[in-house]
Amino acid sequence: MDKFVIDQAEGLRRLLAREGSRVIAVTGGHGAPGRTTVVINLAAALTALGKDVLVIDECLGPRSVSAQLGGGMRGAGSEARGIGGNLTRSFAAVMRGEIALDQAVVRHALGFGVLAAPREQCVGAQLDAPLSKLLAGPADFVLIDAQLDAEGALSPLALHAHDVLIVMRVAAQAITDAYACMKRLHFAHAIGQFRVLANHVASAADAQAALENLADVASRYLAVSLERAGSVAADPHMPRALQLSRCIVDAFPSTAAARDFRHVAAELPHWPLRPALLASAGVPASPEQAANSFVSSVADVSSASAPAYAGWRADSPVHAHRHA
Repeated sequence: MDKFVIDQAEGLRRLLAREGSRVIAVTGGHGAPGRTTVVINLAAALTALGKDVLVIDECLGPRSVSAQLGGGMRGAGSEARGIGGNLTRSFAAVMRGEIALDQAVVRHALGFGVLAAPREQCVGAQLDAPLSKLLAGPADFVLIDAQLDAEGALSPLALHAHDVLIVMRVAAQAITDAYACMKRLHFAHAIGQFRVLANHVASAADAQAALENLADVASRYLAVSLERAGSVAADPHMPRALQLSRCIVDAFPSTAAARDFRHVAAELPHWPLRPALLASAGVPASPEQAANSFVSSVADVSSASAPAYAGWRADSPVHAHRHA
């Protein structure tokens, strides 16, 4: 027993002394579960707690982080490049070692950084070392607005994440889409554990019941476990915050949604740290990653042939069966 305690203490010291960032890939099912809004508000809330936060924006278009926050971006030459455009090409230059990361990161007025990194620029095995170096930078947290491919797989950059956070709304189709997203990610990367955040919910009780049912289905048909990351209330101030190109945590801090985001951000640093997905996916890992790696037992994906939402009944909560 004494040796066990000593070994645990040594492991804890190594964990606390680790270098690099806590990386979280945020994604979700089809439709608009609010993934990008969650990333932006968590970044703002973590920054308010004194954390150094980098947001990596894999998406392009009007719903991207850069587009939603265009009016609040500054610094690092952003006035010369604008949001998007040459900024996206800057990421490729960082990966080639032609410019420093600071030259590609645009700083939001609230203090967190945003790096536009289109998914198509994050391909190729030769980028693994530069990506590892990027994510070993000074940021306490790296939040990736993860863009999945046509098969539902993560980018090579997002595979450096320690956690995959699924954002979903509490509605029948949205929950089905979230389950389908997890099923594709499980097939692509053998991920055995997800965190789920219920967004735009009418009540915390509804969110809890939905997550318990979803956890039960995921456990029985995919042999994966779900951890509740929290819930965010539906709030009429959210559309107005988006119109102002601001996050609700900053624009309307007294609202229910802002309080919920701050609560999730306060809990996030206490999530158990798992190895990066690369370590569990058979990709060669660094010695530090290997020292922290563990073996995840998952069932054969072929057993997940049940209907996408088999066993779900919104009107009859089912107890979740979670795996350690």
